[in-house]
Amino acid sequence: MDRYRTPARVAVPTAVLAGVMLLGGPAFAHTGVTSPQAQALAVDAVLSFKAAGESDTAGIDEVQVVLPAGIAPADVSLVTAPEGWTFRPGAEGFSLAGPGLAPGKSAEYQVKVRQLPDAQQVVFKTLVMYTDTQVDRWIEVPQGGTEPKNPAPVLKLAKAAPGAVALAAPTPTPSPTQSPTPTPSPAPTSVPSAAVPTVSSGATLVQEEHADRGSGNGGIIVGAVAVLLVAVGGAIWWRRRSAGGS
Repeated sequence: MDRYRTPARVAVPTAVLAGVMLLGGPAFAHTGVTSPQAQALAVDAVLSFKAAGESDTAGIDEVQVVLPAGIAPADVSLVTAPEGWTFRPGAEGFSLAGPGLAPGKSAEYQVKVRQLPDAQQVVFKTLVMYTDTQVDRWIEVPQGGTEPKNPAPVLKLAKAAPGAVALAAPTPTPSPTQSPTPTPSPAPTSVPSAAVPTVSSGATLVQEEHADRGSGNGGIIVGAVAVLLVAVGGAIWWRRRSAGGS
């Protein structure tokens, strides 16, 4: 009797374990995010992501993440990534891409967030891309305590620490500029009117010159006429005096 009971005892736990594995499988076959600083308004929080490789024939070569409200792309910086992968911020999030990983290998990376938002949780919708153009879309948000088929990574946040406040928006870093180089003064396109008069001032100067010359000649003529009149008057006076004396 004991040898018949023994398989039964073994069979039940095996069936239960198989059921647990089937139910738990989807929970691990997606992307996830964790952080030791999972608290609202936490500063410089490091987030660890893991995207499971679900293909037996192709490897992951890119991951795209949409950031939740309250986290700007400029607030995120790379900490670690697979070797050869490049971090690129985008309009709504960031991407990591590089040489394809081995089939079945997970893509693990870490980013630093300047400050987590004042929220109960943050959702990071993620696209996982493979070398054979396959795409896994982990973009569904859990609702009502049930996990969707393609759940997005969700990080639960504890309440903000007492006195924690939101940081001001970072000041944009000015783009580097070249060292100032003295700029030579432009060569003058015109010379002051005192040295080289313009056309209008030249015409004025010509008119004034003519006027000066005219006034000078008039003075000479007037003087000559005056001398001539004196001479004529003197001659007449002399003749009258001579006539009276005779």
